[in-house]
Amino acid sequence: MPTATWNGAILAQSDDTVVVEGNHYFPADSLHADLFEDSGTHSHCPWKGDASYKTVVVDGQRNPDAAWYYPDPKSAAAEIKGRFAFWKGVKVG
Repeated sequence: MPTATWNGAILAQSDDTVVVEGNHYFPADSLHADLFEDSGTHSHCPWKGDASYKTVVVDGQRNPDAAWYYPDPKSAAAEIKGRFAFWKGVKVG
């Protein structure tokens, strides 16, 4: 089962991920919400649309903007709407 971990904590786990460009996008309800804080960071992808980010917090250590999601993606990326992907040292396996 795909699992996202950082600093020894499981951030998300689900058999229902969508893989796009090598990234597993996890359903929102698979995240351990208590390990995430909202971020004001946003970015733009020409074919997916505008991404928003969350900061991961585990045992007082912060990993800013380590999770991203597309709240309202373009139609070409509709399958990842509201799903979360990870980077910045978060291991997915």
